[in-house]
Amino acid sequence: MLSREGDRREAILMRQGKGWFQVPGMGHEAMAALAAELTPDDILFPFYRDRALVLARGMTTEDLALDFLARQGSSSEGRNMPAHTSARALNIFSIATPTGAQCLPAVGAAQGIKLSGSNAIVLCSIGDAATRQGEFFEAVCQAVQDQLPIVFVVEDNQYAISTPTEHMLPFRLDIFNAKLVERINGRVVTEVTERCGDAIRRTRAGAGPCILWCELDRLGSHTSADDQRVYRAADELEALPLRDPILLYGQYLISQGQLDEAGLATMHAEVLEEVDAIYARIDLAPFPPPATVLENVLGEEGKPGPIPAQADGETDTIVAAVNRTLRAGLAAVPTMLMTGEDIEDPKGGVFGITKGLSTDYPDRVRNSALAEATIVGTAVGLAATGFRPVFEIQFIDFITPAFNQLVVQASSLRWRTAGTWTCPAVFYAPYGAYLPAGGIWHSQSNEGWFAHIPGLRVAVPSTPEDAAGLFWSALHDNDPTLILVPKHIFRVRMPVRPNTPVPFGKASIRRSGTDVTLVAWGNCMEIAEQAADEVEKQGVSAEIVDLRSIVPCDWQTIENSLRKTGRLVVVHEDTRTCGFGQAVIAEMTSTPDRFFLLNAPPQLVARPDVHIPFCPSLELSLLPSVEQVVQAIHTTLE
Repeated sequence: MLSREGDRREAILMRQGKGWFQVPGMGHEAMAALAAELTPDDILFPFYRDRALVLARGMTTEDLALDFLARQGSSSEGRNMPAHTSARALNIFSIATPTGAQCLPAVGAAQGIKLSGSNAIVLCSIGDAATRQGEFFEAVCQAVQDQLPIVFVVEDNQYAISTPTEHMLPFRLDIFNAKLVERINGRVVTEVTERCGDAIRRTRAGAGPCILWCELDRLGSHTSADDQRVYRAADELEALPLRDPILLYGQYLISQGQLDEAGLATMHAEVLEEVDAIYARIDLAPFPPPATVLENVLGEEGKPGPIPAQADGETDTIVAAVNRTLRAGLAAVPTMLMTGEDIEDPKGGVFGITKGLSTDYPDRVRNSALAEATIVGTAVGLAATGFRPVFEIQFIDFITPAFNQLVVQASSLRWRTAGTWTCPAVFYAPYGAYLPAGGIWHSQSNEGWFAHIPGLRVAVPSTPEDAAGLFWSALHDNDPTLILVPKHIFRVRMPVRPNTPVPFGKASIRRSGTDVTLVAWGNCMEIAEQAADEVEKQGVSAEIVDLRSIVPCDWQTIENSLRKTGRLVVVHEDTRTCGFGQAVIAEMTSTPDRFFLLNAPPQLVARPDVHIPFCPSLELSLLPSVEQVVQAIHTTLE
């Protein structure tokens, strides 16, 4: 009744123009019975129609009213949509709108539970239409493979907004093993209590995952932006109230002598009065101060101690430095876990970055399935529940299947929960070209993509000590980090320097100069160095700034360099349009203080807006070259 009356009050407020959007849970109220089987240590990954379930878990009508009216003190401080609940203290994971996106983080949380030896479980609910999302299948596969303590609850109301799902549902298509799926009448509280309760207890006892297919009805429109009368037949709508779970449960309680008609009416009146009073009070509450919306995009950086692993000998490579640092992390951080495609010995990753680690840490360095969304999504669940995942993407070109998890879950988790949930995960991948015959699928850089995602730190080391330092800092950071490891130079032997933590947002001056500032990172540092050598023969002194950290970026070091040189050339191997080099130039020309430091228009040397071809000579014809950088330097000197 609390859930239903909350829906009713929100609908009234919408008509009064006091709300902006509503997602009703009408018809899904019997799912509240699931909460009776949950312990405080269990983790709930609900979806946006689970109003009754989160109330039963311990949230209050006041909590939901704050969320609906986007008031100060709401679970997201006004950032997330109504019905997208979150409660860290109650182990209710933050809801994201894209359907099915909760499933892989839920599996990650279940992995953590199993690793810790806890008796807890994960309950992950999902709408029927969302079971056609590929991530749902990946989640179920991983849960079955690892026999994880997770229960998937499919709330089947037969509609995807206006589209009937009966002929689309995997369970009606016999896609899943019948032993995995239990079909339940989700309109009847007693059946949910008994049969779902039995399934949850079996999973808690170690029987592995299961899927509860709960058939029920969506009694209202999809959202306040929808009108189901447009697409549902009149006789169908007329029949819905007869299957109302609140009506059915009230009739059951009366038949059992636990309640009478008068008592039911009194209860309803009390609940109605309570809910109306709560929403009236919250309607007077203040909105979050505008300045606060900029908070919790990223948290404070960690404070790592010295790196225990140092190079042997006088030269080192990026691959060796990363391997040593990962090994040191596994030794120093008990919660650190690693997974990725082919990272176990004897292969140790396609580039040997993880060579030897699985031999020494067999329970913490494991091969993943060939499923990038699973890699990133499970990392979110693990990181949010106390682990330190350091997960490899085999090539950055392959991250696109995981883009949903990176953008929807990992990068926004801190911000959309006002800092109550965080995702301290590290993702790394070989990236870039200048390595012949990689072609379109093994030579991309695309750091411009990742720089565009708020809440994600992005770094590109170009020396062994920076690789070690950035990985070590990331291992102790409190937010998701993506480290792009440049393939062309990661086996180049370089002089050894002491490995120390490298903070994000701090560039390095690789060479001092007075005539022109060269800004580069990753593979293009080699091009910048060679170009600087070339113009030095012509009497031109180039200062080289290695960004190292793309997000956050050290604008101040670039500005300081321009105060000396007055000229700017930026070199990157990403495409020209929307590449990060354009952001550098924009930042250096968009304020008068910086613009008037320039004696000439800034120059960008970048790949044309075209994919990288397989033929090595064609590849090199597209990538920034020493000659192009030299020409750009001379252009600024003219």
